[in-house]
Amino acid sequence: MRVSERLLASLVPLALAAAGAAHAPHALAQEGLKPAANEDRKLPPERPADREIDQRRPGPRQPLEFFPPPADPSQVPAPLPATPRQALSVPDRWRIMQALGFKFPLTDPYNQNVLKGDLPIGDDPWLKEHFPDLARRLSPDWFFSLGVVSDTLVEARRLPTPVGLQATDRPGSLDVFGEGRQSTVAQTVVLSMGLIKGNTTFKPPDYEFRFVPAFQVNQSRVEEVRALRVDPRAGRKRTDNHVGVQELFADVHLRNVSTRYDFDSVRAGIQPFISDFRGFVFQDVPFGVRLFGTRDNNHWQYNLGWFRRLEKDTNSGLNDVTTRMRRDDVFVANAYRQDFPVLGFTSQATAILNVNREGGGAYYNNNGFLERPSSLGDERPRDYTVGYLGLNGDGHFGRWNLQASVYAALGRDDRHPLAGAPQDIRAGFAAMELSRDFSWVRLRLNALAASGDRDPFDGKATGFDAILENPQFAGADTSFWIRQAVPLVGGGGVALSGRNGVLPSLRSSKDQGQSNFVNPGLWLAGVGADADLLPELRVSANLSYLRFQDTTVLGVLRNQAPPDREIGWDVSAAVQYRPFMSQNVVLNASAAALLPGKGFERLYDEDRRGAQYSILVNLLLSY
Repeated sequence: MRVSERLLASLVPLALAAAGAAHAPHALAQEGLKPAANEDRKLPPERPADREIDQRRPGPRQPLEFFPPPADPSQVPAPLPATPRQALSVPDRWRIMQALGFKFPLTDPYNQNVLKGDLPIGDDPWLKEHFPDLARRLSPDWFFSLGVVSDTLVEARRLPTPVGLQATDRPGSLDVFGEGRQSTVAQTVVLSMGLIKGNTTFKPPDYEFRFVPAFQVNQSRVEEVRALRVDPRAGRKRTDNHVGVQELFADVHLRNVSTRYDFDSVRAGIQPFISDFRGFVFQDVPFGVRLFGTRDNNHWQYNLGWFRRLEKDTNSGLNDVTTRMRRDDVFVANAYRQDFPVLGFTSQATAILNVNREGGGAYYNNNGFLERPSSLGDERPRDYTVGYLGLNGDGHFGRWNLQASVYAALGRDDRHPLAGAPQDIRAGFAAMELSRDFSWVRLRLNALAASGDRDPFDGKATGFDAILENPQFAGADTSFWIRQAVPLVGGGGVALSGRNGVLPSLRSSKDQGQSNFVNPGLWLAGVGADADLLPELRVSANLSYLRFQDTTVLGVLRNQAPPDREIGWDVSAAVQYRPFMSQNVVLNASAAALLPGKGFERLYDEDRRGAQYSILVNLLLSY
C-alpha cells in the first residue's frame, strides 16, 4: 500500500470516531471504505491492561480496503507525436564537421585540410567536380600530403683564412694568415609531396610515394681571394644556386604479422636515414633499398638496408642528381628494443659496413678544389672498407635522461696517402649526454671521446672517423666547433673539422670527401642548459672544453713539432622563439665563440688575433 493510502486509512477512522459514527456502515460507505469481507467474526478478547487504563485503539478492529475513484480519460493528455530523425548526408567519416557547416580553407594549417593528409582525396567534392575521372580512380583511402618549408639563414663568422697563394687584392698581405671575417646568406625552400594509400590510424600505409625537391640560393663573402674558388680572379664574393632532390621513394607495405599490426615494409629510392639516435656515424639522404618493420607489439623495430651515396652540391650541401652516384656503398642492419633494460629506455644494436671504391680517379668540386683524394700526402686515389659495430641507448632512468653511444671501427685502408702504404683500421668512439629536468629547466652534462692516431706510418689507422656525421650533441649547430669548418692552413687542402661535424677527421669536406682514419682524435667535456622561459621562448647555453687525443699527425702535416693538445673552450648561447607555440614559425638566433687554447694558438698564430666567433639568425616558416 502506498503512503497516501496508509495515511488515509489511519485518518478516516479517527474522524468517524470523533463524530460518533465509529461503527456506522453507512458512514464508511460515504468515505469510499467498507469493512473487511468477514464482518461477523468476533473481536479478540480485551486484555486486562486495556480495561485498566482504557487505552483501546478507537475505530474498527478489522483492516480497511481503499477503492480509488474511477479514472477520467478526458483528463489524460494524448502522447506527443514522434519527432522524425534528422539525417545529414556525409561524403565520408572524415568530413563530419564539414557536413555540420564548418568550412576549413586550404590555407589553414591547424584544422582539417585535404592538403595535409587529414582528408582522403578520392571523395573530395572539388576533385569530383574538376577531375571526375581521377576521383573515380582514387578509392576513399588515398591521401595527399603537401608541406612547404622556407629556411632563411644569415651568418657571420671569423675563421682562420690563408692569404691567396697566387695573388691577393689587399696591399701588404704577406703573411700566411689573412683576414678571417666571412658571411653567408642562404634561402632554401623545401617542397614535400606525398601520396599515401591506407587507413593509417592503426597500421602502416599500404603504399607511399614521396617527392621532396629543394631550392637554394646562397651568397658568401670573404676578405681573401681563393677562399671561395680556386681561381683568384673569381674575387671575394660568390653567388650560387642549386635544385636538389632530397627524397624520391616508393614505400610498399608487405604484410602484417600480428593482430596489432606489427608489419614488414620495403622502401626504395632516395630516402632519409639515420643510423643512431644522434647522427654520430651515418645520417644522409642517399639512394637505397630498406626493409624495415616491427615485432612484439612494436617493442622491437629493425632495419636492413643498402645505400649508395649521392654526390652533393658543393655550396648548398643538397643532393646533386645530375651527376652519377658515388662508388660509396653502405650496408646497415640494426635493431631497437623499447623499454630495455628499464621502462622508458630504448636500446639499439647496429652493424654498418662502408665499402668505398673511389680509387679510380680524382674528383674536383664545383669551386675547383680537389675533393677525392684529399690533399693529404701524395694525393693518390685510394679504396677502403670499414665496419662499425655500435651500441646506442636513449631514454630515462627515473628522472635522469641518458643518451649513450659506443662504436668500434674495424677495417682496412688499401693505401693511405700520408703513409703511402696499406693500414689496418682500429678505432673507437664513445659519447654520452646525461640530463635532468627541473620544472622548466633542463641541465645537461656532455662527454665525448674519439680515438686518435699516434703514428701515421706504423700500418695502423687508429683515428676514428664517420661515414657522414651530423651530430645533435653539445649544442649541435649553435656550437662553434660543430657548426664551422676550420681549415688546416699550411697542412694541405683539408679541414681540421667539418661543417656540422664534431670529429677532427682531416677530410677535404664532410659531404664530398672520403673518410680518414689517420687523425688527431678528440676529447670533449661540457655542460649545457635549456630553459623554457615562456611557451613561445626557449633559451639554451653550452660550454665545452676540447682537446686532441694526439697531435702527431698535425706535426707531420705542418712539418713542425706536434702542437699542444689543447683546442680551447667553446662557448655558445641560443634563443628560439615560436610566436604561435608551434613549428609553423620558428626564429632561431645564436652566438658562439672559440676561446683558443695553446694548441689552437700554435696552429693558427692566434695569440695576436683573438677568439673565433660565429653569429647566425635563422627563420623557419612551415606549412
